[in-house]
Amino acid sequence: MAALMRVAQGATRMLVRPLAAAPAVVTRSLASMPAEAFKKHEVIPDVLKTAPSKTAKAVYEGGVEASLGNVLTPTQVKSPPKLTWDTEPGALYTVILTDPDAPSRKEATYREWHHWLIINVPGNDIDKGDVLAEYIGAGPPKGTGLHRYIFLVYKQPGKITDSEHGHLTNRSGDGRGGFKTSKFVEKHKLGNPIAGNFFQAEWDDYVPTLYKQLGG
Repeated sequence: MAALMRVAQGATRMLVRPLAAAPAVVTRSLASMPAEAFKKHEVIPDVLKTAPSKTAKAVYEGGVEASLGNVLTPTQVKSPPKLTWDTEPGALYTVILTDPDAPSRKEATYREWHHWLIINVPGNDIDKGDVLAEYIGAGPPKGTGLHRYIFLVYKQPGKITDSEHGHLTNRSGDGRGGFKTSKFVEKHKLGNPIAGNFFQAEWDDYVPTLYKQLGG
């Protein structure tokens, strides 16, 4: 009987023993992730000097998302994505989608080729913005490897206009090459991007269809 009592007392002491402290979990700041990815993939310095502070969310048909340099296909990104970012009440934004790797990353003689440009976007409502360049999906030439497709969002100081740029349709590639994000930003005093994201893509069998759409 005494032996049984000693065993029971020992078990009780084990049950009430304080649990060991859980190891500290080191969390990475979400704000640091765009900066790291933009530097790793050399978006800095090829397009930007300063990385966006936050990630914009770009979701394509079927739930496919851009995710700081992941690889998607031209087929997956042929239609405009749902693009969202953190907004401020009453603010207007500029959205840019640009490819600095035209016609290839090794010989980027047409850097940058802009795929989408919208100004005066109220909040996240891109449909209410003023479109300067209609959306054109990724169309990297065959054999040129991966291209980077970069979404950038800028908060505007106020409403802006740009008659010099004009309106570019998605039925022609004219006027798309040789675009400079930095010059556009400087011209309109947009400052640093407040949000961004990017994906990579290389040629697939949808690209010839896109070229026909552009008159090529």
